[in-house]
Amino acid sequence: MQTQRFPGRYESLAKIGNFIEQAAEAAGLDSKAVYHVQVAVDEACANVIDHAYGGEDVGEIEVSHKDTGRSFKVVVRDWGKSFVPGNVPEPEFDKPLEEMPSRGAGIMFMRKHMDEVEYKFSKQHGNTVTMLKYK
Repeated sequence: MQTQRFPGRYESLAKIGNFIEQAAEAAGLDSKAVYHVQVAVDEACANVIDHAYGGEDVGEIEVSHKDTGRSFKVVVRDWGKSFVPGNVPEPEFDKPLEEMPSRGAGIMFMRKHMDEVEYKFSKQHGNTVTMLKYK
C-alpha cells in the first residue's frame, strides 16, 4: 500500500488526483476506470474538507492505494467529525438546485463510480472510506 498525506485544502485535490491517476494507470485500469476512480476520490476528499473538517486547514487527508491484482483499492482517511452514511439522503435531481439538500451527491457519485465503498469510523484510527474498482 502506498500512502501520502495532503493538507486538507481544496488546492490539494489536484495533487491527490495526480497521485491516484498515476497509480490507477500503473495498475492497468483503462482511461474510463481511471476517470471513475479520480471522481470518487475527489468527492471523498472534498467531503473530508467540507464535512469532516468543516473547512480548509483543519487537518490532513491521508490517501493510500494498492493494486490487489483483481482490483484497485483506495483508502481515504481523516481525523475529523464522523457521520452515518445511511442518514445522508439520496439527492433528488428533479428538484430545483436551490431546493436540493447540501449533502448526498458526493456519496452517490462515489457509489456510482466504484464497485465497492465502505466507511469505518474510529476514535483511535480516524475515519476511513475504502473504495474498490474491479479490473
